Amino acid sequence: MLQPHTIKPARGSKKNPKKVGRGNASGHGTSSTRGGKGQTARSGGARGLKIKAFKKMLLSTPKLRGFKALTHKPSEVYLSDLETNFSAGDIVTVEALREKNIIGSSVRAAKIVSTGELTKKIIISGVTATQGAVEKIKAVGGEVKA
Repeated sequence: MLQPHTIKPARGSKKNPKKVGRGNASGHGTSSTRGGKGQTARSGGARGLKIKAFKKMLLSTPKLRGFKALTHKPSEVYLSDLETNFSAGDIVTVEALREKNIIGSSVRAAKIVSTGELTKKIIISGVTATQGAVEKIKAVGGEVKA
């Protein structure tokens, strides 16, 4: 039965700490695994050097400014693109735009902008559109579904 006094760590998860400074017979005597003489052999010396190196690295890296949003900006699609690539009665979705290579394969969202003219009656589904684009689509008898 599992009880608090019977719980043990997983096999191999606990290692014995290295015992240093217990004489040369232990294999970790004399310099106690700190190498030769000098700054790195002293206590605090190695850390000081690391801090110096890190500061130099910080100073040498270019200054990166700005902000990268996690939300994806929709790719812009012109009404003129829809006019050339779709026929009357077609349903325009993000997948259909990808298939016709109007937007990239990694693009997740698209937005229809009112640039250009539209003469065909098409149905927009699952793609956002600007107010001007919606008016132009509805003017030719098209439909915009949310």
